[in-house]
Amino acid sequence: MKQYPGHLANMRDDRVNKQDEEKETSASAAAGAEPASVPEREDDAVPETEAERRDSDAAAAEQVASADRSASAEEPEEHEKEDDGILDRFFRLFHSEPKDKSQLADVIHEARESEIIDENTHDMIEGVFEISELRVRDIMIPRSQIIVVHDDDTEENILSIIASSRHSRYPVVGEDIDEIRGLLIAKDLLIYRNTHPKIFNIRDFMRPATVIPESVRVDRLLRKFQKERYHLAVVVDEFGSVSGLVTIEDVLEQIVGDIADEGEKSGTDNIKAVNSSSYLISGVTPIEDFNEKFGTEFSNDDAETIAGLLIKTCGHLPVKGETIVLAGKFKFRVVNADKRRVKQLELRLGK
Repeated sequence: MKQYPGHLANMRDDRVNKQDEEKETSASAAAGAEPASVPEREDDAVPETEAERRDSDAAAAEQVASADRSASAEEPEEHEKEDDGILDRFFRLFHSEPKDKSQLADVIHEARESEIIDENTHDMIEGVFEISELRVRDIMIPRSQIIVVHDDDTEENILSIIASSRHSRYPVVGEDIDEIRGLLIAKDLLIYRNTHPKIFNIRDFMRPATVIPESVRVDRLLRKFQKERYHLAVVVDEFGSVSGLVTIEDVLEQIVGDIADEGEKSGTDNIKAVNSSSYLISGVTPIEDFNEKFGTEFSNDDAETIAGLLIKTCGHLPVKGETIVLAGKFKFRVVNADKRRVKQLELRLGK
């Protein structure tokens, strides 16, 4: 039998196999039967070159990547619809331009109700509205609560005042509080002591005091604080007498709420004795601390703070100057309050 090289032998076998398949197909057609489908053998495929194989693999990879991109593009549709819903709700709030502050406030309130903005954001926006309507007299620390130093005080006396009150700024006065001499900043005293260890004269380092009328609007005061870069102003009435004190912190608290100092403690520090029968009390004083201080048994089931207890008792948010009596002998007068909270109270004991 004649021998062929390997690749010629394969080609010869392929021709023989194809001739046999054609004969079988012709026989089936003659008998009226449908030719049986013959699966294509791998050997029948035209051999691919290495470059063609790489191109084929790259095309397949691109098809897979394209399918993944299509799938990922379809997935966010539901989220996009949700986002569109939120935006639609927001823009619907502004279907007509607000004509005044009242309408704008209604829009902000509706945004809060629709959960487009959270409660903290809503309160801050309300605070911004409020400071344009408030006067300095509405937020100032009253005259009776001002802690001052005198221009003839000794260094030891001033250090004692700073240590006990823990403030950073103090009005410097003459014989009485209406004689404003300047402003003492605690850090200036420390610097002065370091550079002048053997002498002490408060006039050498005290700063000029800023004096403003109590009728100034709070938003204008804030701009003044920012522009002139000071943090405290003495407030006077129409007759020139000192009526209070205001700080930049007092203004900011109207917007963001209470700001606790780094060294400020909760509890009985919120209750300060003026004399044996009069106290200044922070509105955020816990009822539990008040009970402990005065031996009372006020319930904290429905309110946690003294301010909350007073609101519950009178059925509304008390305004500045309003008086509320509890248990027949605890007479509270609102010293400082705004449209959202009671900040400070004066308590007088006795009937």
